[in-house]
Amino acid sequence: MKKTSKKSLLIYAHYYYPDVASTAQILQELAESLSESFDVKVISAVPSYGGTVMKKYQEKAYYIEEVNGVTVIRVKVPSFDKNKKFSRVKNILAYFFRAACVTRKAGKADVVFAVSQPPVLGGLLGVWGSFLNRAKLVYNIQDFNPEQISATNYSNNKLMLKLLAWIDKRTCRKADKVIVVGRDMAEVLAKRFWGRQGIPGRGMPAYSVINNWVNEKEVFPLPKDDPHVTAFREQYDLQNKFVIMYSGNLGLYYDLENILSVIADLCGNDRKPLLTHDGRRVAFVFVGEGVLGNRMKEFVRKRALSDVVFIPYQNKENLNYSLNAADVHWCINAKGIKGVSVPSKIYGILAAGKPIIGVQEKNSEAYRIVEKTRCGLLSEPGDREKLFENVNWFIEQSGKAQIDEMGKRGREYLVDCLTKEISVGKYKKELNSL
Repeated sequence: MKKTSKKSLLIYAHYYYPDVASTAQILQELAESLSESFDVKVISAVPSYGGTVMKKYQEKAYYIEEVNGVTVIRVKVPSFDKNKKFSRVKNILAYFFRAACVTRKAGKADVVFAVSQPPVLGGLLGVWGSFLNRAKLVYNIQDFNPEQISATNYSNNKLMLKLLAWIDKRTCRKADKVIVVGRDMAEVLAKRFWGRQGIPGRGMPAYSVINNWVNEKEVFPLPKDDPHVTAFREQYDLQNKFVIMYSGNLGLYYDLENILSVIADLCGNDRKPLLTHDGRRVAFVFVGEGVLGNRMKEFVRKRALSDVVFIPYQNKENLNYSLNAADVHWCINAKGIKGVSVPSKIYGILAAGKPIIGVQEKNSEAYRIVEKTRCGLLSEPGDREKLFENVNWFIEQSGKAQIDEMGKRGREYLVDCLTKEISVGKYKKELNSL
């Protein structure tokens, strides 16, 4: 390992570049920015977010690479099927144990930065790494677990959930600093340590709220006739259509099946093309992949919803064009996710200057942003009537200045308050204070 006079920072990242997971992209940009002040090393799984491990990463137990000034140690994990729990668990456990074993190969660390992925185990890796190095521990909670597992009904094993809750609470106590990515998440953290009188009890960790981001210099508003945006629309037969887009993971944390049901209601029993007031055909576009993908496609096939389009994940270099190809974006969470997770997709939508159809619980981080900036319309998960009304409003107002003004307000707020520079600056301040 290289030796420098800088403090050494060890990051545990289940997914890292070139994986397309939102946290992989956030952690890459964070690690590379921090490399100016720290000697940064990352322990991640070999690229495998889609479930398949490339052939070049199937031979050795681990691989050491230099990526833009960051040392990345990638541990071998098996390929997996996102639709099978055992297959996913096998992949997660392989990363956990192999990352723990390879920690000594990363060399001495002054600060250990652990992310809450994989659930609970990511934090445990941080505790292990800080113990081995006698280092300070920062626990970055992107998703609270087992709260997320419960909210999505991924498992109802009460004994296991209680054990996981106890472990993660202990990890929070061990951390020198806990960092959450939303104000509502700070409230959930506090509740973990409330006493009987409803006030913070013993062991409440020091914490900060630092929002995630999208690099606003890479994702920004483009004119409708931009050649790359036009090419994207033409590739997927979206030219001259009013595009309502969902871009991101087709996972359990998003109210996607209910959204499809509302789309079916909008299209009506006759399944005639849905048209805007100016005569454009409406297209409901889902960009991404995930465990719900096949079920959603089957629903669309059975209901003969010809205006629903599925598009594969887009590479980071194409993200700005795909986001700008939409007229409006969904920003969705399932019921019970408030305070448990913040949808990272909201930052990309704001950066692209597009209005939002928000399906969020009241006072969640995303709800507060949309409400404050008036950059979209809101309904809560399960409120089909309000959601139906909101989608109809956008269809009726298509082409009018009101929609563009919503997107502009969102972009202005992001530039003022939620840039990459602002958030990375907060991380640097926290890490340098330890």
